[in-house]
Amino acid sequence: MFFLLLLGILLAWLSSRILYKNYWNKGLSVRIEFTERCLYEGERSAMRETVINDKILPLPALEVRFSSNRNLEFLNEARANTNATDNCYKRDVFSFLFHQKIERTLPFTAGKRGFYQIYEVTAIGYDFFFRSGYYADFPSRTFLYVYPRQADTRRIAVLCRAISGSALARSRLLPDPFEFSGIREYRREDPVNHINWKASARTGELMTNQFDSTTDIRLTLIFDMEDQLILKYGDLVEETIRIASSLSARLAKSRMSFRIISNAVNVHGSAPDARNFHAETTQTAADTAPAAKIPFSMTVNAESRDITFLNQALARMDSTNIALEMETLLGEEAVLKKSGHTYVFISKNREDTLLQSLRRLAKANNEVLWVLPIRPADAALLTSFNEPGIKRILWEI
Repeated sequence: MFFLLLLGILLAWLSSRILYKNYWNKGLSVRIEFTERCLYEGERSAMRETVINDKILPLPALEVRFSSNRNLEFLNEARANTNATDNCYKRDVFSFLFHQKIERTLPFTAGKRGFYQIYEVTAIGYDFFFRSGYYADFPSRTFLYVYPRQADTRRIAVLCRAISGSALARSRLLPDPFEFSGIREYRREDPVNHINWKASARTGELMTNQFDSTTDIRLTLIFDMEDQLILKYGDLVEETIRIASSLSARLAKSRMSFRIISNAVNVHGSAPDARNFHAETTQTAADTAPAAKIPFSMTVNAESRDITFLNQALARMDSTNIALEMETLLGEEAVLKKSGHTYVFISKNREDTLLQSLRRLAKANNEVLWVLPIRPADAALLTSFNEPGIKRILWEI
């Protein structure tokens, strides 16, 4: 009797091993995806973990492993079974009967701007005897943009007023009401008095009159990503990007078109959902590879859609990957010999060579506004600033 019992156990073990070795991942689906495609730095979102065992063979234990960037900080129960080193390594355990689906939500906080992807998920299955695991990898194509955190709107409003000297120079920043250019679908930010009621009645959708400004682009934003010294100021570089993003959104909302350039590497076109930006120079996908060291340049038209793609580019910029020195970029701008132009220069760096380059721009009858992000302790170390055509604004973080 005892021998038969041992024989039965042995046969069950062999049968289980053969069965699970050949069929454990049949009908098995493992998927990790971000519930949103984009959010702002500091906001909360979640990952959705979906596992399906679509077969009659149960899985007593299934271990799911994946890694994500450590800047995405898991919250509450999602923090269990995580190990944060260079990345954040997550491990979850499931138990399945036949034809069963389990879905879990993993909340997290986006601690830093960036472009985050999860490339692969690993599943490890066990039979009833838990003697050995069976491995399978499932590709993942999910990604997330974390945009720069938006600066205080009151501080940005002060900065906007400083650009023109009087409430964003309404005559230049607002669309010309006499330049009618067509009809388009109504957006929430459009003025109600621009609604075309006849076109709305005809189409069954709210339609609005579209106007174009009769003025040329006379504003260029320049932001400096360089942080190449031994002593790093990453917090000031991040604040530079936040100012550039927030100011751009404010200007676009005011219906203003402008250029925005930087010494950061151009990252147009290399993200899954990025489009070809309306840049100063047309580039192919090969041209836009980081190795090409092409400086960032983009024209932002008075449309919220352009701000979306600008924020995507800002999310993916790297201060350790600079296309050229800022003095060179300013020199190239000075060669264009623009006059009557407004330049907004955002940079934590304050070397004499930078000031000399800004002087060249100001001497051509241009207005230069230098936004200088600083730490509070450094404010007392700065001397008074008096340069013709250049206005400096200290931005404490």
